[in-house]
Amino acid sequence: MPEAAIEIESLGKRYLLTAANQRSRQHSYTALRDVIAERVKGLLTRKGASTPRIEEFWALDDVSFTVNHGDRIGIIGRNGAGKSTLLKILSRITEPTRGRITINGRVASLLEVGTGFHPELTGRENIFLNGAILGMTHAEIRRRFDEIVAFAEVEKFLETPVKRYSSGMYVRLAFAVAAHLEPEILIVDEVLAVGDAEFQKKCLGKMEQVSKEGRTVLFVSHDMHSISLLTSRAVFLERGRVAAIGPTAEVVAAYLSHGAGKEAEYMSPANQDRPSITQIRVQTSESGQFQICGKPIRFEFELHSPRPLRGASFSFSIVGADQRRQVHLWTFDSERPMLREAGRVRLVCEITKLRLYMGGYSVTCYFSEPPGGEQFDHVEGACPFEVTMFGQYREFPWQPGSCAYLEECDWRIEKVDLK
Repeated sequence: MPEAAIEIESLGKRYLLTAANQRSRQHSYTALRDVIAERVKGLLTRKGASTPRIEEFWALDDVSFTVNHGDRIGIIGRNGAGKSTLLKILSRITEPTRGRITINGRVASLLEVGTGFHPELTGRENIFLNGAILGMTHAEIRRRFDEIVAFAEVEKFLETPVKRYSSGMYVRLAFAVAAHLEPEILIVDEVLAVGDAEFQKKCLGKMEQVSKEGRTVLFVSHDMHSISLLTSRAVFLERGRVAAIGPTAEVVAAYLSHGAGKEAEYMSPANQDRPSITQIRVQTSESGQFQICGKPIRFEFELHSPRPLRGASFSFSIVGADQRRQVHLWTFDSERPMLREAGRVRLVCEITKLRLYMGGYSVTCYFSEPPGGEQFDHVEGACPFEVTMFGQYREFPWQPGSCAYLEECDWRIEKVDLK
């Protein structure tokens, strides 16, 4: 068997965009209605009229790396970096514009919901169809059939066309087929996010098993803990190019530290008639508004008042994606005098170890008189940031939504004498 499972050399993928950001006809499926519409437009367009300007967009540009048999590779990067385009090329869904790819081994891929299955065929028929595409015999597929069905938990719907499946059912069956039909190379995109937390845990366990069996895994995810847990090497894509490649821990660190700055910021002009919140800053532990659980975080708030205040108060909440307040903090003029003269002040709040659980958060704040008094101003959903569990070890994967907050504690085991 050749040493390399995948060799990628100077890979590039170009799309042609009009000024109106239409899809390139050269690289997309064109329906009959599109052809008719274009012909009608041509008849109605005056001769000599200007045609839309066409621009080039390189989704991938000069990408090169090698994946050996048995490697577990994470592909990371922000939205639009080229991750999904790369996987589509590796899965032979789209062709590269330039460069060369050599693949040695059967490839099974799980990309967007809706790819890989024929919508009119039943779940049973699609299992056998995918196995045949992978080059497996009917007997080989039959041998794995019960495992696939049990893993996907779709026994009651095997004779139902998959077009009637929910997105969760579709993903469960698609992953079960891709992982159990013994491909040499398994490619999985972020599509697993469609499944529930329990199924995601099963999928991560299965991918770990597949990699331990010596098969090659390429995994795209925005969850840096899953990437760190499942992969030994990683590729960081930035604007279609390879920004970093190497051991997963080093590449994830480069990804988290990459960005324009460490601050998320909200600004508003001062209200000359009443007290107001003019600026909010959140300085996360990492660039790009990433915060590692357990590391320091800093919040800054600028307040303005056109008149002296007596007894002002300020509070803010860290709000989760479900809009629930996870942390609420406050300060009063009686504790720390603020704006007893007209003007502007800055309040700074530092949390030395923010132990919020993984997920997306934002800031909501209130500027008012003491409780029960007038509310001067409030801001909701400012300065969004993301908490990641990178570097926080435990023996089983972190799952989204498992809790809201983690606390430090000391454990000890005491022996109990039986009498």
